[in-house]
Amino acid sequence: MLKAAIVGVGFMGWIHYLAYQQSQGVKLAAFCSRDPKKRSGDWTGIQGNFGPPGGPIEMQGLTAYETLDEVLADPSIDLVDICLPPHLHAEAACKALAAGKHVLCEKPLALSSTACDEIIAAAQAANRQAMVAHVLPYMGEFQYAYQAAQSGSLGSVQRGYFKRIISPPDWIPDFYNASTVGGPLIDLHVHDAHFIRLLFGMPRRVMCSAELKDGTVKFCQSLMEFEEPGVLVGTSSGVSEQNGRPFCHGMEIQFEKGLLQYELAALTDGVEVMPLMVHKQDATTERPTLPEASEVAGFTAELEDAAASIVSGSVNPRLDVSHARDAIHLCQCLQASAVSGEWVSCR
Repeated sequence: MLKAAIVGVGFMGWIHYLAYQQSQGVKLAAFCSRDPKKRSGDWTGIQGNFGPPGGPIEMQGLTAYETLDEVLADPSIDLVDICLPPHLHAEAACKALAAGKHVLCEKPLALSSTACDEIIAAAQAANRQAMVAHVLPYMGEFQYAYQAAQSGSLGSVQRGYFKRIISPPDWIPDFYNASTVGGPLIDLHVHDAHFIRLLFGMPRRVMCSAELKDGTVKFCQSLMEFEEPGVLVGTSSGVSEQNGRPFCHGMEIQFEKGLLQYELAALTDGVEVMPLMVHKQDATTERPTLPEASEVAGFTAELEDAAASIVSGSVNPRLDVSHARDAIHLCQCLQASAVSGEWVSCR
């Protein structure tokens, strides 16, 4: 069985740890953290916007390292799972690849398309797999939409609308810093940009109308045009001031033979969901039954596909770094359009 090491023990490192406990294709064998408390197995205090809070982990069978260099010197490690802050992704990924390790990197792959290109080049030079952990296409309703697009069961995709909005992320003091986090486009909207890239391909051009904060998009409405006439995608994304609804996302995708519709709003006192519906041309509506899944099931599925990609030598499209690179480029185009007020070419 393949052996992996988590690099970076924060919220996403914790979620990946939980996912490894369910994985059948890859075993977590090591992790690294600068924090001696975490290296001792005490991951209490980790908290995110979903999933259980961090706690003590089972150290049996795990090696705790302090640095990435120590991980890379371990010949038993096949896969380096990067869960570091975004501005550290590119350097860590390139270093791991050069050391002969395969890489799975949390989103965003990097903060710029140029940095993404460096990762892609490093993977090609090392003849190793570089993969990205964009979990959205592995999650319930979005996985259903992705599989429908792949199978053609509802015909071709024609139009779409995607929404992803959060309340102020005050726990991230540098959220709008383009050199560390990247703001709402790179940190938040990149989920939908990646999903749009998977379903529709790369837009020909984009228009983005936005409220800016320190020169970075805070909230935007965007329109994306594609080469095929009539194929349009709209999005709403960013930060609103309404703390009573910390998070919401949704999608409406027009296929040739049906319309998919779904929306979720996380409230301070619960969650409201409009379940996935497929509206048919004969005026009927289906409500697909989705497999029951835990909050980390999508992450476990990512790990299984990462292991299969390494074994087969063929990367699953949902993990393909070239698609993740295009998503970052798309977000950069939206930022440029928001500043200029004009259509921006994505070519």
